[in-house]
Amino acid sequence: MNAGDELPPLEIPITRTLIVAGAVASRDYQDVHHDAELARAKGSPDIFMNILTTNGLVGRYITDHFGPAAVLRKVAIRLGAPNYPGDTMTLTGTVTDIDGDTARVRVVGANGLGHHVTGTVTVLLPKTGEADETDEADEAGEKGAS
Repeated sequence: MNAGDELPPLEIPITRTLIVAGAVASRDYQDVHHDAELARAKGSPDIFMNILTTNGLVGRYITDHFGPAAVLRKVAIRLGAPNYPGDTMTLTGTVTDIDGDTARVRVVGANGLGHHVTGTVTVLLPKTGEADETDEADEAGEKGAS
């Protein structure tokens, strides 16, 4: 891996269920995240995703790429255009630099309105073979559970 390498894009359909479940899971009970009528009364065209759900999706994007043994050290994001139901957010990432076993990745999440999220994630990379060992342990656990 080198600075300038691009991560494959991840498309995430933005559904009402995702928006509401993410808000409830993060204990964000603001009505704009679950009640379309009240969201409209507050000037929004519909409910919209909260920052904690976005933060989780950015983390998932990084660990899906680098593997389950990768450790998120810092996630610094900024929200832009809201994620409304019916849209799709496409996450993309570019490795900006590598310092030993740590990588920094510039992440952008774009939807039909523009950039929903921009930011940088600092990730501790798994040691060579560590991700493979984790995958093998997961597979062994699945076989034992059958």
